[in-house]
Order: sequence, then structure tokens, then C-alpha cells
Amino acid sequence: MNYLGHAVLSFGDGAVLTGNLIGDHVKGKLALDQYPEGIRRGILLHRRIDEFTDLHPASQRAKIFFRNDYGLYSGAVVDSLYDHFLANDPKHFSSEEHLLDFSNNTYELIGAHEAFFPEPFRNYFPYMRSQNWLFHYRTLAGIKKSLGGLHRRAKHMPDVEKAYDIFIGHYHQLAQCYYELMDDAVRFVKVQLSH
Repeated sequence: MNYLGHAVLSFGDGAVLTGNLIGDHVKGKLALDQYPEGIRRGILLHRRIDEFTDLHPASQRAKIFFRNDYGLYSGAVVDSLYDHFLANDPKHFSSEEHLLDFSNNTYELIGAHEAFFPEPFRNYFPYMRSQNWLFHYRTLAGIKKSLGGLHRRAKHMPDVEKAYDIFIGHYHQLAQCYYELMDDAVRFVKVQLSH
């Protein structure tokens, strides 16, 4: 799961949402202690979602398409692609307008916790918001841009043109992997949040 997936799986709780979206930038237990309880729960949830997604049989199958060209980056590529399928999933977003409203509400909820942003997230959150990354996962152009952003952040990742071509060539198989994962992920997260 990438940003949209983590946002959806926060179920509207602003503190959990913030922790879930900044999770990649908070390493170790000591760093965790500086956050309030709700954000801390979101950071821990982020880690659990990442582990669950990575180990899920559907994700293991999806990564095979990218492994030869992207090796260890296959998981990161698949996570980005899952957000495209989620943005187009009528079970979660009944229309473009619904996704747009969700995206804008997400930015509002996160922005209210700006004091807790780690520096890397603080630096790119304005771009995420102004370019509306969450909404633009819906389009093929948006997912191409998302893969380009992943390439810029990952120092040793090969060029993403091939990843995009693989995505288009195996679109339906990758969509099936997403659908298999997402229902399980929703159930998993609801259990995690009930504790």
C-alpha cells in the first residue's frame, strides 16, 4: 500500500492517519516515543500494514512481474500500483467526486497535525497537497508520475519506464492481486484498530 492505501486504512481518524502517512520516516522505538498516542498508533499500524501487504500471497504474485527488472524494489512498485486500483475501486470510491472529497479531507486531517511531521514529509507534503497525489493515482498519467517520484526517492532503482510497461501489460492480473489483498487488508486493519 502507498499513501492512498494507508489513508483509506486509517478509517477517518486524523491522528492515526497522520501516523500512518508519516510512518516511513519514523525509525525505531526511540523516535516513536516523541509522538502522542494517536499518531504513535498510526505509525505502528503503518508498519503492520506494510508487513501484512508484503507477505500476502497476492503481493508475492504481483511482485514476480517486476522482480527481474527491479529486484528488491518490486514491492515498492507494486505498492504504488495498488493505489491506482484502489482509486478506481467502486467499493471504496463510488465516483471521481467521492475520491476528490476523500483526498481533500485527508489533506485537512493531516495538516492539522503538521507540528508532528518529520522533515522529509514536511518538505513534500505541500506538493502532495497542491498536486493532489491521492486523487491522481486514479489516472494512468498519475500512476506514471507516482512511479517517477518513487524513482527519484530510491537512489539505486532502475528507470521506471519498464515498470509502467509491465503494469500496462499485466493490468488485469495486477488488479486481481489488488482485489485479493484489499479485502483481507481491511479485515486485518479493523482487528488491529480494535485492540
